Formats: sequence, structure tokens, C-alpha cells
Amino acid sequence: MSLMPDISRDEPAREQIVQLLQEEYGVSGSLSRLAGENINYLIHSDKNRYVLKLASRERSNLVLDMEHRAEKFVLDSDLELQVPRTIKTRTGKIFAELAICPDTTLRARLLRFLAGTPWDELEQTSNELLMHLGETLARLDLELSNFTHPAMHRTHQWDLTALSQHRCKVSLVANDRQRRILEWMLHRCAAELKLRLPSLPKSFIHNDANDENLLVEGDRVVGLLDFGDSLYSPVVCDLAITLAYVMLGQDEPLAAGSAVVAGYHRLRALTEDEQWALFPLACGRLANTLAVAVDRRKQDPDHPNWFVTEQRAWELIDRLYEIDPVDAAIRLNVNLNPPGGASTQELLEQRRRYIGPSLSVAYREPLKMIRGRGQYLFDHRGRAYLDLVNNICHVGHCHPRVVEAGQKQMARLNTNTRYLYDELTQYAARICSTLPRQLNTCFFVNSGSEANELALRLARIHTGRENFLVVDGAYHGNTSGLVSISPYKFMGPGGSHREEPWVHMVPMADGYRGRFKGQTAETGRAYAHEVSRVAHRVDGGIAAFITEPIWSCGGQVVPPDAYVKNAFEHVREAGGLCIVDEVQVGFGRVGRCFWGFQLHRVVPDIVVMGKPMGNGHPLAAVVTSREIAASFDTGMEFFSSFGGNPVSCAIGIAVLDVIESESLQDHARTLGDYFLNGLRTLAESHDIIGDVRGAGLFIGAELVKDRQSLIPATEEACLIVNSMKDRGVLLSTDGAQENVLKIKPPMVITEADVAMVLRCLDDVLRGL
Repeated sequence: MSLMPDISRDEPAREQIVQLLQEEYGVSGSLSRLAGENINYLIHSDKNRYVLKLASRERSNLVLDMEHRAEKFVLDSDLELQVPRTIKTRTGKIFAELAICPDTTLRARLLRFLAGTPWDELEQTSNELLMHLGETLARLDLELSNFTHPAMHRTHQWDLTALSQHRCKVSLVANDRQRRILEWMLHRCAAELKLRLPSLPKSFIHNDANDENLLVEGDRVVGLLDFGDSLYSPVVCDLAITLAYVMLGQDEPLAAGSAVVAGYHRLRALTEDEQWALFPLACGRLANTLAVAVDRRKQDPDHPNWFVTEQRAWELIDRLYEIDPVDAAIRLNVNLNPPGGASTQELLEQRRRYIGPSLSVAYREPLKMIRGRGQYLFDHRGRAYLDLVNNICHVGHCHPRVVEAGQKQMARLNTNTRYLYDELTQYAARICSTLPRQLNTCFFVNSGSEANELALRLARIHTGRENFLVVDGAYHGNTSGLVSISPYKFMGPGGSHREEPWVHMVPMADGYRGRFKGQTAETGRAYAHEVSRVAHRVDGGIAAFITEPIWSCGGQVVPPDAYVKNAFEHVREAGGLCIVDEVQVGFGRVGRCFWGFQLHRVVPDIVVMGKPMGNGHPLAAVVTSREIAASFDTGMEFFSSFGGNPVSCAIGIAVLDVIESESLQDHARTLGDYFLNGLRTLAESHDIIGDVRGAGLFIGAELVKDRQSLIPATEEACLIVNSMKDRGVLLSTDGAQENVLKIKPPMVITEADVAMVLRCLDDVLRGL
């Protein structure tokens, strides 16, 4: 929601102002409207000059009191800095009320005029002046750190920590390059705040030391106007905002900015996080200015005061867009070192030397990642990427609660399951509480592949049979046994292209591309009949049918209604067990349910889980019934050296706590619906999108050359993925023809993130 008031609607009549000045202040003189976004007037009387500031109806009395008290706080300090002094009304109030119509009353403050040359009127800026500006701002921030007021914990349209309110305005920019730059800068600032905001020192700040509010005499800053945007925020935002305006029109903008930073740092030393955040925040302020400008053009495109900075801001932000954030941060700051480590080319050469060639890297230009936080990954150049494919970091990269749980437990105890410790049974009970009551017995291992291997052993021992039904196009793991039940592998490049004698494929119930069309119950029953047909022709019977509740590597394919329920009935009639592989789908990702199989109103005999359990820590499990687990107790002990260790269990518990406390399952449902609807809207404009499908934040968009032949648009999918990467969005492809865009992000992505993805994807598709 935008926090921008309609500032054009409350302009009073001139005679109303004249009357107010005379009645409330005993002041008369000539009036002239001042430039800027607010409704302010310069008053020339016989002896003095004043500024009359009119507050919009949205600004509360408490906020006006805060502005007045902050100005007085600075005036009473030892700072050699002029700030406006309030002239009180005849009755001793800090503001007067001005009724401009029956239902609208404004508040007016009369201030002493401050002498000095506004920064934006300077023809040139010396290094001495730039240094003094930094020193002045540092002194101000140090002083204001002692100021407090109940109104300071607020937000508004110029709050750098609330830039998400402006991201929707990117679509208003007509120029393709400008739109891309504005999108990138808003995204980059949001990512940087996600990474560093908790560690940035905060206090009350001025928040608007721009080129109109700074007053200069010679090589010294002597005055600062307008505390109207002040608030409690990261202190470094004050410096970043100033830099955004200081760099305007400069031949060497980063050099000018560096002089300001050096002066600031000399008096108030910047932390390392503040230094890294400075450049993205300065770019964020420029983006903020431009987003407000494009939005205001809808109100009044010819307004005389609203767009004075716009052209220079576009020119500057265009130049800054070409500079890597790491390079810019080092050039701005006095003692910042670049991240260490090898270059991308050196790492590629080392991988070729030491790593097996079958391990690939993503994207045509590989990325070297050095940080992760929330929904973002950061490369060695300081560029931020919205991660839409890492369903392993389920509750967000480096979630502080998960990291803390692992660190604390590692420092206390880590051992194996032959000893007793609380964490193992606590975690097992928590996992079982999310499942139907008959699924009550856990086995803990380290990966989804280990878990699926164990599930196969359980099924074989319990049934005394060898054969398995698998879905064409499915993937279940990287061991020899699991590759054998993964047609995605054995029917793909480098595979044997034949089924093992104990493996029996059934068609994927793909209502878009398969033999039977649609997502109806009739389609589901037709595909389920194929399961029955194959199950009953297998010599010796089947041990189990293994399936994902939504097929991931097969192309994010959602089974039609009634398919899973009827397929399970057929399998059980044939004497087999039903195994559900939730490794990629589970833990609330589908939104409406905690587990994917619950979408189909079935209860499996064995559930396999992995990937998101440890949020990046290796942790997986098999959960089954007490009866099946008892069959496995043959005298041969099952033991995993690291499976279920105290650290893994502590991390697993923390992940469950975060899912619950942050309502991530509900978040996946609402945001997934928004994402799916947005993709379907895009499909109305772009014929290449043949099908959009998914549940919650498990989404696929299948790309085709035309919607009649359904010829896969494989090359186009690759191009789109790499183009989106260049715009700061990480996607990948899946499906047998690699023509399905897969979307399985960390569950903490926001609506603003999704809206950005849809805008960028629209731009990329238009570019095709």
C-alpha cells in the first residue's frame, strides 16, 4: 500500500493565508510559493523573513510536535548548525489551524527564515565543502542519537526501509532501460536491507538532507531545513540520502561521495555493515525519488515543483547501474576490502581439475555466491538475486533462528543415536504430530536419497516382494537403486533407456500433455486405471508404488483429481504399499496442507521427507506405521552414523518452529495463489506460456512453441532463465524437455518479490 499523500488537493487561497498570519502571528507582508513537494510559503515582512509550512491532513499533531521538539533539541545543542526556529502563535501554540473548506483543516507552522545558499544552487563543490558536509551530518547524527519522541517510530513514503511500497510503480515507466534500472535498484536495496538491517545501528534521524535542505556559506555547511520526514531508522540512511543528492550532476559522483563519507567517518565511524549498505541505500533513495515522480505524473504532469530532480536522478542512476556494488562500496568508503577468494574463472578451472565433470553449474555465465539471507543470494560482485528455485532453504537462507539452534547444539553435544538424548524423540514427536495417526514411527537419515532407499527396503521386507511401480518422468534420488526407479534419469541423457526387471513404469498423469486431457476426476480415474493395469500384470506382485504428490523433475505436474486416491486403491488391491516422496513438496509448501499427499485425501503407508527439513543442513527421514517398522526388525540393525544426531534434530525442530511462528504455510497458500494468477494473466498476453500449474509455492509454467502442437520451447526456456538471472531473478527449467519454468522459492518471499518477478518475466517475454 502506498504511503504517499495527495499533496495537491489542500492548496489554500492566498487571502486565507494572509488572514491566518495576521490573526495568529501578527505578521503581514508579501507571499511567494516556495519550490519543493510541500505547500510552503516565504513571507517578506518589513523587518524579517519567515517560512510558513502547511501540514497535510495526514500529518498528526503528535508528528508536528516531534518536528518542533527535534528542531529545538538541535538549537539547544552545541552544534554549529542552523535549523528552523518555530514562531509560536499569539496563544503560545506551535501551530495554527487553517480551515480551507468545511471538511478540511490544515495545520500551519511559522518558522524563522534561515540565510544561506541552497546546495542545489552551487556551481561547484570543493573537496573541503564535501568533507565538511560529512562532518556536519556525523555531528548531527551523534547528537540526535540522544533524542526520543513517541512519534518517531513511524513510516512514510520517504522511509528507505519501506521501499517495497514503491516497487509497484515500476510498471509506470515507459522507457525499457529506465524501467529495468528502477526495478533493479529497488530490488537491490530490498535485498541489502534483508541482509543487514538487523545489524545496522538505529536512532532518530533527519532523513532528508537533500540538496534543497542544505544551506552553505563558502566551504561550510551552515544550515539544515525541514525535519518533516524525520523518523527512527538506521543511522546510515541519513548519510545515504545525502550522498544520493550530492552525487547529482557530478563528473565523478563516487569521488564526491567518497569525500562526504570520509568526513562523516572521521567523526562517527561507520560499521562494516553500514559501509556495505551505503551504496545500495543511496541508489535506493534515487529510486525512491524516481518512483514518486512517475507516480505523481498521474496527478499533475506539469506541476512546477515536483520534477526538478527527476532528469538528473535518471542520469545518475543510469551511471551507477553500470557499476558493481562491491566496486562502488570500496570507492565510497575509506577502509573497506573486497571479498576474498578465487575469481569465477579460477573456480571453474579448479572444478575441472578436482570435481567430477558430471556435476554441472547453473547459467551460461556461472555465479559465485558468497552470502545468503532470506529469499536472496549475493554474488561476489555484490549483486543480489531473488532465489526462486532453492526449496532446500525452506524458511529462508541463513534463518537466524535455525542458525542459532544449530550453533548452540553443536557447542553443547553432537553424537549418535546409540545414546539417549532429548532432541531425537522431541523431533520425532513433532514430525509425527503433523501426520495422520497411523504414521507414527520414524527413521532419520541424511538425505532424500538415503530416505528413499530405506523406503524401498521397508516395502520389500514387509511385502516379501521385489517389484515397484514408478511414474514415467519421476526422480527419486542419486543412488544406483534410485536411479533405477527414476525414469527422469534412466530415460534421460546418459541413461540406459530401459527398465530394470523389477521396475515397472506407469504413465505420468499429465492432463496437459499426456494421453488423457484435463484436470477432472474422469481424467484422474483414466490414468489410475493404467496403474491398475500395470500392477496386475507384474509376475510375483508388486512391493509398492512410489510417487510424488506433485511431480517435480517431471515438470511440476499436478495429478488430476481422483488420480492418487484411485491409484492407491488399485495398488493396495494388488497387495502393494503406497510410498509418497515428499522430499521436494512437503512442509507446508503446497499451502492448503502441510503435506502434498493431503491434497489428494489419501494416507500413504510410507512417507519420505528430506530437502527442507534442515533448511540446508543434511537431514531426511522415513515415517511409516508401527506394523511396517516391526517387519523391518529382522535382527539386522538399522543404523545411520549421522542420521538423527542432536544437531540435526535441533535444527529440524527450529525449522518447524519457524514454519509455525511465521505462518509460512498460510503464506504459501495466499502468495502461491497470487503467483499462479499472475502467471495465468501473463499467459493471456504470451502464447509461449502453454500451461500454468502448481499448488502453493510449488509452481510450473510450461513453455511451448505453439499451443496446438505443444512443441516444447526448450531453447526459449533457457534464454528466459538466463535473461531473468541478468535481472536479478534465479529460475531454472525442468521436465523431460527442459521447457518448464520451475518455481520453488524459500517460503519467505513477499508479494513485492512476486510482483517484481511477473514484471520482469513480462519484459523478457516481450523481448523474445
